Amino acid sequence: MTLIDPEDARQIIAGTHADPFAVLGRHLWEGRQTVRVFAPDADQVEVLDIKTGIRIKALEPVEGAPGLFAGQATRRRNPFPYSLRLFKDHHVWTAEDPYRFGPVLGAMDEYLIGEGAHLNLWRVLGAHLITHEEIYGTHFAVWAPNASRVSVVGNFNGWDGRRHLMRRRGQTGVWEIFIPDIVAGEPYKFELLDGSGHLLPQKADPFGFGAEHPPRTASVVREIHGHDWSDDAWMETRAVRNRIDQPISIYEVHLGSWRRVAEEGNRPLSYHEHAHHLVGYARDMGFTHIELMPVSEFPFDGSWGYQPVGLYAPTIRHGTLEEFRAFVEACHEADMGLILDWVPGHFPEDAHGLGKFDGTPLYEHADRREGFHPDWNTLVYNYGRREVSNYLIANALYWLREHHVDGLRVDAVASMLYRDYSRKDGEWVPNKDGGRENLEAIAFLRRMNEIAYGEMPGIMTVAEESTAFPGVSRPTDAGGLGFGFKWNMGWMNDTLSYMSEDPVHRKYHHSKMTFGLHYAFSENFILPISHDEVVHGKGSLLDKMPGQGDEKFANLRAYLGFMWGHPGKKLLFMGCEFAQGTEWNHDGSLDWHLLEHGAHKGVQSLVRDLNRLYCETPALYQLDCRGEGFEWVEEGAADESIQAWLRHGSEGPPVLVVSNLTPVERSARRIGVPQPGRWAERLNTDATEYGGGGRGNLGAVESEPVAAAGRAHSLSLTLPPLSTLFFELQRD
Repeated sequence: MTLIDPEDARQIIAGTHADPFAVLGRHLWEGRQTVRVFAPDADQVEVLDIKTGIRIKALEPVEGAPGLFAGQATRRRNPFPYSLRLFKDHHVWTAEDPYRFGPVLGAMDEYLIGEGAHLNLWRVLGAHLITHEEIYGTHFAVWAPNASRVSVVGNFNGWDGRRHLMRRRGQTGVWEIFIPDIVAGEPYKFELLDGSGHLLPQKADPFGFGAEHPPRTASVVREIHGHDWSDDAWMETRAVRNRIDQPISIYEVHLGSWRRVAEEGNRPLSYHEHAHHLVGYARDMGFTHIELMPVSEFPFDGSWGYQPVGLYAPTIRHGTLEEFRAFVEACHEADMGLILDWVPGHFPEDAHGLGKFDGTPLYEHADRREGFHPDWNTLVYNYGRREVSNYLIANALYWLREHHVDGLRVDAVASMLYRDYSRKDGEWVPNKDGGRENLEAIAFLRRMNEIAYGEMPGIMTVAEESTAFPGVSRPTDAGGLGFGFKWNMGWMNDTLSYMSEDPVHRKYHHSKMTFGLHYAFSENFILPISHDEVVHGKGSLLDKMPGQGDEKFANLRAYLGFMWGHPGKKLLFMGCEFAQGTEWNHDGSLDWHLLEHGAHKGVQSLVRDLNRLYCETPALYQLDCRGEGFEWVEEGAADESIQAWLRHGSEGPPVLVVSNLTPVERSARRIGVPQPGRWAERLNTDATEYGGGGRGNLGAVESEPVAAAGRAHSLSLTLPPLSTLFFELQRD
């Protein structure tokens, strides 16, 4: 008796069958229970009673279909659970038949996936360790609507794409299969045939929670459920810590090069080691948050993580998913928030990645004028496709919810907002209204922020956005993009340009230090000195300072003081806090040995004290994002390269900040103050403990009824060369 249609048999052994669950496994055939198994690594196959292990039926090889076995049980209509016993030469083993199991995904999952509205998308797609129909194994699911066949491959099936063909689910384009006995740590990929039946490069799982060490590219099964979090106290209070009226000082870190172990092949630290060394250091330095350059899995070290392939996998370079969570907990135990750089703006064309995932431009645009970034040679997500938007928004929620991350800094927002970003005429496609704005990306960013803040109260989102696009950090119901904060790239560029000038010429560029105050309160700004300023031939932050020896350090100390006194939250890239001498190298460690030298140690001490002063002084942070928190005292002293301003909080006394950015000491310099009294010198960047000359005002200055800068009272100050000073009004 023929127990299988010959064409079905041909397609099964060829690995081209679009509906293998209709053929393999247990089916009624001419009124009797028939079992079909494709096992090309076996010579014989038996069907066993799953409870007793007793043989029910020995299957026969299907003629002309090597590896395919079929047989009819004595039982007629009643279905029965079973397992398999397989033979090859002298080897015997048992296995579960994946084709005897029913679907895992439910109708609601299918509906939400089709609508692009599944906010827990990572919990149904990807690889999940589950117990299904009383059997433990892994459920695999992937979106590939234009594929004619999808299968899971790995060591467990000899990377043979014919072995575990998946089940297509309705019209959603999702394929799934439950494979028993697959456990955590198992590498796997998806093998797909395109719509014409052509074999595609094997693909990593878009929802893979783990990955192999580069240069290997397979995904790895990881358990994401069941972690026993111990950071309840932090999670209950972080909403306050992330508010715009709180001190936020961010230490930006590249995990691969913060510190390396020279004695062990110059390897980078693990997540566990970072949990001890990095977290302890950042806490000691007074930072409130750590920001990590992208940790989503990426194939090329030189991209620093900004060309991710595995958006859902913490990079294995430093350890597993569980070890990453331990790092997050260490941050929270130290009362520090953790922000991740997040890259929804582009992705690389690596063959195992998202590009032409099912043989079509699934995640990217078909038109290269819309779907390709000339700056980075990467692909652009199709934000207007609901499934793609859902994939990215779910990824944001995944990091926030599953890993207790406190914020996301969205990379390259400007490149997302404009269709002509870095493109010449004729190389871009206008929007539906004929304009240059990317309306789909704008809608995506707004929805992402609405969902992130709505689903995970207390987090923050930050935009790296370098244009004058309005309302980046304004609520979406007011027409904004909905970010919590925006990097102030204009301030960074202007002030670094000014500081690079020889002090004798600075008076001609005075406006570069003052211009930022004209728009400082138009957004919720973070002042960034980021990794981008110390790479690609730009030199280190210290290198940007003019002069030689002590003068370079004095310039840097004065600039850091200016930055901490200026309205806006703070961000400093690793190494800048101790005046790293050379340009950042992602393949090496920071030059920690420089701390053996007094000048570098002094800058480190200054940054620690700036953070301490900032966090304990409400006037320096409470009204950071509101105009009433800032008041010019002297804006136009260009010939002296002096700026002086007052910072106000919603409570507490005001703080006077004065910067003298020439190498000339100003003695008895009158600076107007709004109130008479004793003004304590809270910090002076020329202090000897910072490597300066120790010139200053003996700890405090009493105001005098002498008019200056339009105020009835003033202070007679000693302003050391190349310095910034902070004074706080003392109240009884």
